[in-house]
Amino acid sequence: MLNVIQLLPDSIANQIAAGEVVQRPASVVKELLENSVDAKAKSIQVIIREAGRNLIQIVDDGAGMTETDARMSFERHATSKIRTSDDLFRIRTMGFRGEALASIAAVAQIEMRTRRAEEELGTLIRIEGSDIKAQESISCLPGTNLLIKNLFFNVPARRNFLKSNSVEMRHILDEFQRVALANPEVAFSLFHNDQEIYNLPAGKLSRRIIDMFGKNYREQLNHCDEQTPYVTVHGYIGKPESAKKARNEQFFFVNNRFVKHNYLHHAVVGAYEGTLPEGSHPFYVLFIEIDPSHIDINIHPTKTEIKFDDERSVYAIMMAAVRKAVGVYNLSPSLDFESDVNFLSGGRGNSTSKPTGGDNRPDAKPITAAWATGGSAGTTAPVPTKERLPSRTDSLDGAAGKSFDLPKRPSVNNWQALFEGVADTERPAPTTDRQEEGGDWLGPARTPPPSSASLPPESESVTLGSRVNEWKEVVETAETLTQAVIDEDSIVQVQNRYLIAPVKSGMLVIDQRRAYERILYDQFHASLTTRNGASQQLLFPKTVTLSPVDFQLATELRDDLVNLGFEFDELGQNTFVIRGVPTLTMGENEEELFANLLAQLRADTGRLKLDRAESLARSLARRSSMRHVTRLTATERKALIDQLFASANPSYTPTGDIVTVVMTLDKIAGLFR
Repeated sequence: MLNVIQLLPDSIANQIAAGEVVQRPASVVKELLENSVDAKAKSIQVIIREAGRNLIQIVDDGAGMTETDARMSFERHATSKIRTSDDLFRIRTMGFRGEALASIAAVAQIEMRTRRAEEELGTLIRIEGSDIKAQESISCLPGTNLLIKNLFFNVPARRNFLKSNSVEMRHILDEFQRVALANPEVAFSLFHNDQEIYNLPAGKLSRRIIDMFGKNYREQLNHCDEQTPYVTVHGYIGKPESAKKARNEQFFFVNNRFVKHNYLHHAVVGAYEGTLPEGSHPFYVLFIEIDPSHIDINIHPTKTEIKFDDERSVYAIMMAAVRKAVGVYNLSPSLDFESDVNFLSGGRGNSTSKPTGGDNRPDAKPITAAWATGGSAGTTAPVPTKERLPSRTDSLDGAAGKSFDLPKRPSVNNWQALFEGVADTERPAPTTDRQEEGGDWLGPARTPPPSSASLPPESESVTLGSRVNEWKEVVETAETLTQAVIDEDSIVQVQNRYLIAPVKSGMLVIDQRRAYERILYDQFHASLTTRNGASQQLLFPKTVTLSPVDFQLATELRDDLVNLGFEFDELGQNTFVIRGVPTLTMGENEEELFANLLAQLRADTGRLKLDRAESLARSLARRSSMRHVTRLTATERKALIDQLFASANPSYTPTGDIVTVVMTLDKIAGLFR
């Protein structure tokens, strides 16, 4: 019987290894940048053509290599960092497997020039598909100059699976950012098709962050530092108002190696203690220094996922470090114990006392609760002042509303509104216009006059109100809700977030924000499909500066963004001037809308396999629906429900979240058992 097992040739083995190491051009950039950093380079230049398909060139001024080392570097499992098995648990440099250059050489044409500073001549090596074509001595600058040409030239199937140039370039920019952030003491520059993308001088970490992400981060960075015998945490965190919906500006580095760790991200978000808007993620660049023996870096081929031997301790230290930074730099709202939040600048209920505080107004009067003004005939209600200088308490309220991008909350000076309809329960509650519109359930309840004709007999089921009998049609299930005609006075809004309407089978509950997301998605998708999105011209054009990654994305999606209703022109490097926005998004900050849409789209594109129209419609609908958590009039509530059930799928958002829920009478009755 013939033997069937044989050793693979080195060229095929290298191509198999390249499948793990070299997934796309960004993988090559990452490996070569890490090699340059390990070579103690002080300046690294990256030159890209056609998103890395045609050329990836890395030039550094590092230690360089001898002729023998240059030749050995392309052999499999050749490394300068491991001698014994114990060295595996003491690795602090980047590359160490010894497969990077061998794998790249198996699927590309490589030309390397390298020279040590103390030697007169350097070495030139040319390799194509693992075959060495030339090796000779040449005159060159100290350091290493690597050219990777025609990636996947001998594996056309792999080349066909590459995405568009803009997508591949975004991945290259992501890898470049991670290495540049981890090594602020090294100068980096990046060129794409002869255009400068980044020019980052060597300096401090804070300078590197500002140079990379923009000058607007200057006021949003706060230092974070915590040292323990087990682990050290340092870096910068962003203020809550700089948080974004998309999670793409969060960076963890363990021993200067970029990692992804959802567990630690949860610790950082938890440290902000509710100061972040719902669904937002803070900006942070955090470095963790720990003994390499306490981590396992071999759980993922790309080494971006690691495990700690004591994750709970790292979690607690990380949360404590971020929480300390949040408290020290007053990122979260705090109480002002020097001012009296219950009174204006007058005394504590004594109108004759000398005014104190920041207002210095003799006519300032204490706030009196509404229930206290009607108790006796001799009590006189205070005369409200029409305007006054802002106090420190008001400044706190205004800052909280602007910083956290939440629906505006009433001032703490209006605390008497909390007692309306509660303290004076013996008097019938006055009827206001807001109540007649079917207002919020937190307000006073309307009590209809008792009538014997309206009292239901004991044998019949009791229902809330009598308007149910006036419907033209009734609702059996969620599938037949689209045929219901609901009286607008029957729709109640709760906490500016939910709409509730009685139906025959029980009670219909609608998530207001998700309903808007479904409606806006249908309209945006229709605009992209028909290519006739309505645009509202801006009276004063707005200028927005983006990161190089988002700038590349906007350039790629220009036609689709125009179909949505955006009108913008390029205005210099990484800058656009916005002249028009979709009519459905009027009322928003145009610069934030455009920038956040691109950030959200980038996050969705990396996570979901969707076409451009679908991704754009989803991202813009989710972004625009956030501002619709607000109070609606009775007519607006009715219109929202009508538009929702005119949709093709009113029960779910485009991402699959539930929009409507029907609580049956049996389920409601079960709540009281």
